[in-house]
Amino acid sequence: MKKALLAAALALAAHVSALAAYPDKPVTLVVPFPPGGSTDNIARVLAQQLQEKLGGTFVVDNKAGATGTIGAAFVKRAAPDGYTLFVSSLGPFVIAPHLIKGVQYDALKDFDPISIAVQAPNVLVVPAASPYKNVADLLAGLKKAPGKVSFASSGNGSSDHLSAELFWQQSGTEGLHIPYKGGGPAINDLLGAQVDAAFVNINGIIQHVKSGKVRALGIASEKRNPLMPDVPTLAEQGVKGAEVQSWQAVAAPKGLPADVRAKLHGAIVSALNEPSVKEKLLAQGFEIVGNTPEQFGSYQATEYARWKKLIETRKITAD
Repeated sequence: MKKALLAAALALAAHVSALAAYPDKPVTLVVPFPPGGSTDNIARVLAQQLQEKLGGTFVVDNKAGATGTIGAAFVKRAAPDGYTLFVSSLGPFVIAPHLIKGVQYDALKDFDPISIAVQAPNVLVVPAASPYKNVADLLAGLKKAPGKVSFASSGNGSSDHLSAELFWQQSGTEGLHIPYKGGGPAINDLLGAQVDAAFVNINGIIQHVKSGKVRALGIASEKRNPLMPDVPTLAEQGVKGAEVQSWQAVAAPKGLPADVRAKLHGAIVSALNEPSVKEKLLAQGFEIVGNTPEQFGSYQATEYARWKKLIETRKITAD
């Protein structure tokens, strides 16, 4: 009995020591998109903060391609030891699996959720010279010319594309989807009035709204955004059920030790709520979430089912 107790005590001591030492080698934050975007931005903020809070080295590795699914599959195959983390937007978690055939991971089963870091609503915008002054004007235009009012997006199956599809579904209208290879080109053509409208994440368009280069018609969120208090929600203007939040989250390969996950979760939430970090992110249009692994998992399942239904109903493809 004494030997058994001693062995258990030694094992516990070794475990506690290992946890205290984490991280004792570099931790990689895999971002499944190119550098420079919102997700990459969040990952780099977290990497710097986690390095300060936990010690060790945290580095960002951009593994872009196939709508984020290449990076997701890479993380799935990594050891679940806390030294490879996945920082991604909602796409690979809840959208891409319904659009791309043969995805090499199960979004609901192959990752251990840690926390949704931030979220931000999409905004319905039109060029500054557009005749559409509000959502009612745009709906009238869509009904007058079904399938002809153009909506730009950053690509087939992107959250801005799905925002448009949801908007058309909930308003009983039909527009013309114009997919681009990324958000930058889509916004450029919107600014040049080459397209009629677009749903764009608030942090990607807010400066253009403030400068008067585009007009914001509505916010795709449940309540008005403090950065655009004069812009009503879509629901306020009669289009209900079209709320879309883009979000960035942190996960790990399935099998992450519970204590390591708890340590990472605590550090991530603390990092997001650092006054300097929080102020900067809020100014960019992000809302701090920092929820629990359980809340993240539950929300992911809800979002997964929601987008699956829309994609199937609207017959959306990645082509």
